[in-house]
Amino acid sequence: MTQRETNVSTDNSMETAAVSEGKCAGLPIGTIKAELAELKDSEVNGFIEKYRGDERAGVITLVEKAVKRLEKYNAELVRIDGMKEYERKYSDYVYICGIDEVGRGPLAGPVVAGAVILPKDCSILYVNDSKKLSEKKREELYDIIMEQAVSVGLGYIDNNRIDEINILNATYEAMRQAIGKLDPKPDILLNDAVTIPMVDIRQIPIIKGDAKSISIAAASIVAKVTRDRLMVEYDKQYPGYDFAGNKGYGSAKHIEALKKYGPTPIHRRSFIGNFIEI
Repeated sequence: MTQRETNVSTDNSMETAAVSEGKCAGLPIGTIKAELAELKDSEVNGFIEKYRGDERAGVITLVEKAVKRLEKYNAELVRIDGMKEYERKYSDYVYICGIDEVGRGPLAGPVVAGAVILPKDCSILYVNDSKKLSEKKREELYDIIMEQAVSVGLGYIDNNRIDEINILNATYEAMRQAIGKLDPKPDILLNDAVTIPMVDIRQIPIIKGDAKSISIAAASIVAKVTRDRLMVEYDKQYPGYDFAGNKGYGSAKHIEALKKYGPTPIHRRSFIGNFIEI
């Protein structure tokens, strides 16, 4: 090999090593940033390996951001696996149903119960007690749950029925409605803390179940999003009470409107006696 050939060979080897080490180092930082933004959490590790050798400050920052995102993703895998404890414990049952309700405390609107049967191999991440999630995240998860669930049932009990039988019995009634809408019928129920009367399916009440069971948490999200959307529609019918913002709960603006305008047809008469004369 001539000296020139040796030099060319050495140059090529160095270039190959640089490409291998820098891995697309020449791409504009904006392009790399857009690439990271489009990746799923499960794909971030490849991004880190791809750009780890790029020494530009902007890319180093993006790689550090990707590393933190990967750490968060791995922590979520561990957390969500922990939320499958009860689903694993009762895995001999084919259809495991999680049940939860929202709307026991508001001054107006219905109580809504959700019943959700998730597939055995459910891999939905970030599912949690709906109260611990942002509205945006709840909406995102609602769509995923509705798409992937084996079955979803919803029960609604309006304010008049709540006044008639009290909120606890209304909650049970909403849960029975939700269970009755499931197809297939569940083999076992994982409930958030309560035991539902007049149900002939085995029940497992779990204290703070919406933070411990992925099935109950999914039911919590579905019920919460459903009720919130309904209260937004009520806000259009009964403006002035800020139902879209307070979802029927006793916020200062809501109570002020209640005193000024009186109750609407969706107010729970048994709940508002401390604020106005009925």
